[in-house]
Amino acid sequence: MAHLWRRTHLGTEADRATFRTLHRASLASPALREGLTEDSATRAAGHLRALLGTPALAVTDTAGCLTWDGAGGHHADQVPALLGATLERGRTRSFDRGDLVCDTTGCEVRTAVVSPLVVDDRIVGTLAAFAPYQTAGLARATDEVATWVSGQLALAELELSRTRLAEAEVRALRAQISPHFIYNSLGAIASFVRTDPDRARELLLEFADFTRYSFRRHGDYTTLAEELRSIERYLLLEQARFGDRLQVTLSVAPEVLTVALPFLCVQPLVENAVRHGLEGVDRTGHVRITARDRGLDCVIEVEDDGAGEDPERVRRALAGDTALDSVGLGNVDARLRSTYGDDYGLVVETAPGAGTRVVVRVPKFAAGVSA
Repeated sequence: MAHLWRRTHLGTEADRATFRTLHRASLASPALREGLTEDSATRAAGHLRALLGTPALAVTDTAGCLTWDGAGGHHADQVPALLGATLERGRTRSFDRGDLVCDTTGCEVRTAVVSPLVVDDRIVGTLAAFAPYQTAGLARATDEVATWVSGQLALAELELSRTRLAEAEVRALRAQISPHFIYNSLGAIASFVRTDPDRARELLLEFADFTRYSFRRHGDYTTLAEELRSIERYLLLEQARFGDRLQVTLSVAPEVLTVALPFLCVQPLVENAVRHGLEGVDRTGHVRITARDRGLDCVIEVEDDGAGEDPERVRRALAGDTALDSVGLGNVDARLRSTYGDDYGLVVETAPGAGTRVVVRVPKFAAGVSA
């Protein structure tokens, strides 16, 4: 009886047709989500042709044909004329034998339906379906598939914009960090050139490794271990500057060292702890960095016992107020929320005279996040 139930309720022709349509769309989607290029169009075209059930299909940008899939490839050189006419009209157009002149016996390419691909009210290309004869059903189907393709291309544009924004945010963060750090580090190194040349050399090597990591061009993400190695170099350079006034405690659970997280999302917090915890204070300052395993999450804390901060100023910094002298706090918070969702923003505990503790919580495993 169970076998009969499955055949009756899940095996109707309508069910199978729906599944085939969704399956073909899912196969075309990954390529289209990369944007409209010759490569992505070529990989998607076969699946789009199967969706429409036509003998041939072409995908174009606004300049010409990106790919031809199916029979009648000798008609590919006629596509630019169809593209130009469609762009001029700005909407779906049908073409007949007069537009697709052909002397090849048995050629199935006799008519075409060409629909614009539109992203943000801007035509970026067309989808052209070719068939032996015209039908109203093919015209509607081509228009619908073109609308779906346009949606996938719009998502590709959105993803590209998100990537560019993330890259811009990291560049802005680097610009914020470098003037403070480079000037002070070179000053500290210079102070050892005559009195302790070997140490000056070691510090220069640490400085080179730190800047190489901070200004690297590849990858949106890094591992916690790599970020901590860069932080250790930073702290060595700052200890050369502050001497015994800077005390650092580092406590990291080994099992979270491989956790992937956004590039430069912990280091700016440590720089804030050093700057606001020690500068202008005539006593020893302590910076504590801990990373713990908390079930599905990794929890990282950066704490200092410095002068603390007005919570309202912190709120403004997290809101992105660039007028405040807080290295990257709002930048890091925005990138964490963009990557993991609003539940994973920074948590800052501070008050005047009470020091500052910043908590970063990231999932140990998250879709699309890998170093």
